[in-house]
Amino acid sequence: MDRVSAATNGVRRRFRTIWISDVHLGTRGCNAKLLTDFLDHTDSDTLYLVGDIIDGWRMKKRFYWPAGHNDVVWRVMKRAKRGTRVVYIPGNHDEMFRQFTGMNFGGVEIRRKAIHDTADGRKLLVLHGDEFDAIMLAHRWLAVVGDHAYEWLMRLNVVVNRVRAWLKLPYWSLSKHAKHKVKNAVAFISRFEEVVAHEAGMRGVDGVVCGHIHNAEMREIAGVTYYNDGDWVESCTALVEHFDGRMEILHWAEEVARRSAPAPLRIAA
Repeated sequence: MDRVSAATNGVRRRFRTIWISDVHLGTRGCNAKLLTDFLDHTDSDTLYLVGDIIDGWRMKKRFYWPAGHNDVVWRVMKRAKRGTRVVYIPGNHDEMFRQFTGMNFGGVEIRRKAIHDTADGRKLLVLHGDEFDAIMLAHRWLAVVGDHAYEWLMRLNVVVNRVRAWLKLPYWSLSKHAKHKVKNAVAFISRFEEVVAHEAGMRGVDGVVCGHIHNAEMREIAGVTYYNDGDWVESCTALVEHFDGRMEILHWAEEVARRSAPAPLRIAA
């Protein structure tokens, strides 16, 4: 069975490594239902949680935690208990967990960053990425203002997708569409990728895996392979490593749409 057929038929798929980030549990924009579906249809030897899994910024202002968000946490903890290596690298929105770096909770290792050895012998630096965000570093107040605007866009995104669900249409990200239409946002993403890749190259690794900017990507930059696993608010993506070391970005909303599509009619000869 090929990869597309397996995804379409709902077969549980196994990978050597899975990276997910920017889930933002505790917010209305979090796509917990799609992430739960992803966790129910995949397995891996190692799972990296690459920051912003829980949105502490939002929860300080307003508590929001539906049952679906518990489902995500329960599935992650169940994997750790079953023997999956789970490495949690907190980001800026869940920075309150950085104080526990080096500790292990229920089989979940908390790290500031990690080095991952791929099956084909490459070394990848794994970190959230906010340390390379010039806005976060130099103008934290501007980041907070931007976060408020982003929250408003996420609320609108929820409404749009409720209507789309009622019309039997697949998930679509309004915020992702808006981001790619704004030239300044596109330029910022490109610059962020270049800075992260440069820093990885300075540290002597073959590649880098990060999150933070909610933009799934996989490309070569100055001899370093840059990977971004995306998010579970806008794009609903994960980065995976196959057992031969091959890397792939999974767009889960698209896979669910293919799985849910009616089978083509067969016309008898």
